[in-house]
Amino acid sequence: MQDLLTAVALLLIIEGILPFLSPRTLRKALFAIVQQHDKSLRWTGLASMLTGVALLYLIRQGGI
Repeated sequence: MQDLLTAVALLLIIEGILPFLSPRTLRKALFAIVQQHDKSLRWTGLASMLTGVALLYLIRQGGI
């Protein structure tokens, strides 16, 4: 449970960096995302999840 809470805390920290440092850049990025087709967003989400799973696997196996 502690690992899950740590992961959520790190996620919040990482997601808060861009709006804190450059809100204008975040606004532009969100505008670009809104204009993407659903299929593109799904593929991006899938790629992100698979990358996360692979990274988690490597970390847990001691490969990184």
